[in-house]
Amino acid sequence: MRNELKALEDTILEKLSTSENPVDDIELINALEASKAKSTEIKVKMQAAEQTEKDIDATRSEYVPVAVNTQILFFCVSDLANVDPMYQYSLEWFTNIFLSSVQSAPRADVLDKRIKNINEYFTFNLYCNVCRSLFEKHKLLFAFLLTVRILMNQQRIQMFSYVLACLCEKTYNRCC
Repeated sequence: MRNELKALEDTILEKLSTSENPVDDIELINALEASKAKSTEIKVKMQAAEQTEKDIDATRSEYVPVAVNTQILFFCVSDLANVDPMYQYSLEWFTNIFLSSVQSAPRADVLDKRIKNINEYFTFNLYCNVCRSLFEKHKLLFAFLLTVRILMNQQRIQMFSYVLACLCEKTYNRCC
């Protein structure tokens, strides 16, 4: 759009510089009228595009809790490689589960409820899909990891308390 406007300006400037009598030059007058109409059209389109961009940004910012939850779950799944190197999952696999969860999560009229539905549905769906590939002895560990990370994000437990609770009494006494 801006390129079109620039081209029209260049055409008008060229005609103005080459015209001997700008008032009587029909081509120049027609170019000015076309430029004015095109300029108005482009300004309207640019205002609409700016409003659309603002709307998209506002909607995107409302879904930040979904993004935060999703990144927490992604890193939980990634950390499984520390438990056993064969537990490695691709970003594409993770993304496909996320997209299917967003589409399958129950709809809601209230945004907060929709966000809650997406987060809960995705967490459960991811847990079920990951557990299919885990050894039985690692399923509880994965559930614990998910729970702790989610609770830390919700600030229902603190990292320091979590670490202290996991230390045996002897190690705790040495540290504190």
